[in-house]
Amino acid sequence: MKFNPDIHHRKSLRFKHYDYRQNGLYFITICCKNRQCLLGNIVDDEMNLNNLGEMVRKCWLKIQNYYPQVNLHPFVIMPNHIHGIIEIASNENWGECDSPLHNQSTFNGTSQTIGAMIRGFKAGVTSWARKNTEHYDIWQRNYYEHIIRNEKSYNQIIEYIENNPILWEQDRFYNS
Repeated sequence: MKFNPDIHHRKSLRFKHYDYRQNGLYFITICCKNRQCLLGNIVDDEMNLNNLGEMVRKCWLKIQNYYPQVNLHPFVIMPNHIHGIIEIASNENWGECDSPLHNQSTFNGTSQTIGAMIRGFKAGVTSWARKNTEHYDIWQRNYYEHIIRNEKSYNQIIEYIENNPILWEQDRFYNS
């Protein structure tokens, strides 16, 4: 079907004028396509990763290798999604930013954004999966992100991450 802007439009989940290279803490959720349980299973309130889930863990930890300005905080891999906190600790190499809100060219520095990090992570997992499993499409389009603005929110998110396997059946991403 030929592109038709009246029906082929996707609404971005991101803040329109927010600079996602900005120092800060970001709570990220990435879901498997159609919420399929591809990454392992919960047994006795603990997540047991399968081979694909283990590769997700390895690729998540490798984010810091490609983005030295990033610190990874607690994360959890669930049967059909991953939650994690990514901290951008320094943007010194990108120039001065007076405020996280900017009107910037879409081509200016996109390789250092949260979106670029997630794209690289998803691509790494997908590449491995296509070579080593029967799964071709791993991820749903896009990801969820929440900008963590204070310590109370940070602590609540860490508690949520830590308790996610225990509360799996009440999770909004639960798919039996």
